[in-house]
Amino acid sequence: MKEDLIKLDTVDAYNQLFGLETLHPLVNVVDLSEANGYPTHFTVNYGIYALFLKDIKCGDIRYGRQVYDYQEGTIVSFAPGQVAETEMLEGVKPMAKGIVFHPDLIKGTSLGQEIKTYSFFSYDSREALHLSEEEKGIILDCLAKIKLELSHPIDKLSKRLIARNIQLLLDYCMRFYNRQFVTRTEVNKDVLSRFEFLLDDYFRNGKTRTEGVPTVRYFADKVFLSPNYFGDLIKKETGRSPQEYIQGKMIDMAKEMLLGTEKTVSQIADDLGFQYSQHFNRIFKKNVGQSPNEYRRLQANA
Repeated sequence: MKEDLIKLDTVDAYNQLFGLETLHPLVNVVDLSEANGYPTHFTVNYGIYALFLKDIKCGDIRYGRQVYDYQEGTIVSFAPGQVAETEMLEGVKPMAKGIVFHPDLIKGTSLGQEIKTYSFFSYDSREALHLSEEEKGIILDCLAKIKLELSHPIDKLSKRLIARNIQLLLDYCMRFYNRQFVTRTEVNKDVLSRFEFLLDDYFRNGKTRTEGVPTVRYFADKVFLSPNYFGDLIKKETGRSPQEYIQGKMIDMAKEMLLGTEKTVSQIADDLGFQYSQHFNRIFKKNVGQSPNEYRRLQANA
């Protein structure tokens, strides 16, 4: 029988799940080697942010249908709204250090304004961050600084200092992810080649008529990546987002049809998957600087 979904909406609820002490209602630096009485198989719906450095592989974490790609020295992270299933290995004590914090902790801080820029919180299961020994040391040092701040009596600067130290931790994670994109450049190029092939195939085989305008999620699913990870990878490799790539291809196709066929603008918009021709007109003008009719007329007279 499938176990009940555990809703972790507070830091205290997380601490209770693992038998840890609550020192602050909105944040905790966690050492899972100190955990007591935790379940061995559970599914969590996160209402808080969580980020862990796994010291050893102590079980499987599933996010969606995939198992997290992690081993020694791996960062895994979750954001509010995500659901993850965990199955602990029998007889193996969890060895992980990390942080859990409630969204309320960062409201009104610079981290609160920028939290959405840390796209790795929405990366999928096989996109974990693998660290070198030096990088692990930096992450542990950041966690130690936050823990030290939590041990001090709360004053008017506590929230700001804790939030800034969490932001420093996340900035380092972003830097290390950028390094991982570079070190996996051959894999990344394979993904880019696959994306370009799939994009050409989408238009060539008329999928716009059945599927509509192509989306980033469609191609991310095809290469088995989350939309966020896929978007960051393509941006790193090309300097353009997948959305810009898709729009560029769409504009090229539109130009060919405007100059090489007698189809109306409305028919071309329909061929490209647009439900409304006005939407197509806006995107075309934004990219080309002219409306489709103006482009057709000016090119015909050139």
